[in-house]
Amino acid sequence: MEGPLADLSSWKTDHCSLVKALEIVGTKSALLILREAFYGTTRFSAFASRVGITETAAARQLRHLTEAGLLHKQPYRDVGGRTRDEYVLTDMGRDLLPVVLGLMQWADKYLQDGGPPLLYVDHDTGAPARVGLRTDEGHPVELDQLGVRLNPAWRRPRPGS
Repeated sequence: MEGPLADLSSWKTDHCSLVKALEIVGTKSALLILREAFYGTTRFSAFASRVGITETAAARQLRHLTEAGLLHKQPYRDVGGRTRDEYVLTDMGRDLLPVVLGLMQWADKYLQDGGPPLLYVDHDTGAPARVGLRTDEGHPVELDQLGVRLNPAWRRPRPGS
């Protein structure tokens, strides 16, 4: 922590971005629906069955993730059927891939006794794909190298907004 943040007792974590994120994706079913969307699932019934939740719970989570802007409803129609909606990732939803993949890779390392059940690789080369913290220039950043400082461009939201 740098500058005024170095004294942890002198500031609060209000307006924390992690809290805002968890309000959207902080449930098991939300993360599993996102996992399925990354795997290519788009149909309502497939989300419910693959995640292992009731259709009511799937409908609630899909509505929540759609209203939050992570998924977009897109109409489709099977031959001879009625028009229905499928759920596709938005840019906002696709940007969560490193977060979800990072959680999965953490669990692969610490919670899977027999090694990871799936490998994530570059489709063309087969090279392992890993999530990691890097600078804009591509240099790795370890926890002991990470600085946290106030953003001079951030403005506290007005009460009620």
